[in-house]
Amino acid sequence: MIRRLRYNEIDFRKYTQCLESSEQIKYSASKIFLDVTSKKRWDLLVYNDYEAVMPIPYVRKYGIKVVLNPMLCQQLGVFSKKDDVLLNEAFLDFLKKNYLIRVYHFNDHNQFNSPIERKKNFILYPNSYEKVFANYSPKRKRKLRLGEDILSDSEIRIISFNEAKLFIENNMTGLAKRNDVHGFTRIFKIFYDLKKLTFCAFYYQNQIINLISVYSDYKTLALLGTFNEKDFIKISGSSVLIDDMIKKNIETAAFDFEGSEVPSVEEFFRGFRPELKKYAYIRSSIKILAKQLITFVIKGKIRNIVR
Repeated sequence: MIRRLRYNEIDFRKYTQCLESSEQIKYSASKIFLDVTSKKRWDLLVYNDYEAVMPIPYVRKYGIKVVLNPMLCQQLGVFSKKDDVLLNEAFLDFLKKNYLIRVYHFNDHNQFNSPIERKKNFILYPNSYEKVFANYSPKRKRKLRLGEDILSDSEIRIISFNEAKLFIENNMTGLAKRNDVHGFTRIFKIFYDLKKLTFCAFYYQNQIINLISVYSDYKTLALLGTFNEKDFIKISGSSVLIDDMIKKNIETAAFDFEGSEVPSVEEFFRGFRPELKKYAYIRSSIKILAKQLITFVIKGKIRNIVR
């Protein structure tokens, strides 16, 4: 039996136990990560006594709950001891019948019988650095061979949030609204204060030209952001930063590139030869959401999406 719990009804001890013992465990489903990225706006679907769980983040539009994966939260979905297609289908059916869904991402372990769209993600799993590096593409290896003139005038530093913030604001690309920049930096600041996020900077001629933000939890390092000064893009400082992070951690932790649908970014990630891991997702247009809202009203289910 699947039931829905509001945030204040969740037994977080049981939730965490289920997540941490699950086959699909993901750092992005942890209470800390979800609380920060969604501002504690998430429900939970529970099967029996927390035998399986599915977090449901949402936003409110005119008082109506709309399911939407929060900023920087790539994968959620069903978490259980062993991935079960029929159980996943039951959760999917419950979700569709009880929520308005703008965008929801499952995890790369969740399998379905229903036709469902998928996105790409890339992960390097724990191994010796020597084997990981040997598998890099020839192009990536060339990019990592910096000239002596660059090496003598550059260094890698771990820096504070305050040092990173201005560079991030000045070099964040692909965001439609200025508010999105504030959303990213708000999340980064909280994760940094919680000691979950590291800012690693590539300095050239005593100025930052590349920066990566890396989240750490559940034996995974997740690349939450890559920021570059476009005038120095040919130096390949981002490749150096990512390689350095992999070198220091890959024997004990996976490195999650967090995927991308942008061809140039995907090509960049593929140069490290990670495994392609696809994950299912569902999304609805504004037009479809409006039709679904009318259906909820007609069927007398409006309370489901305003509670």
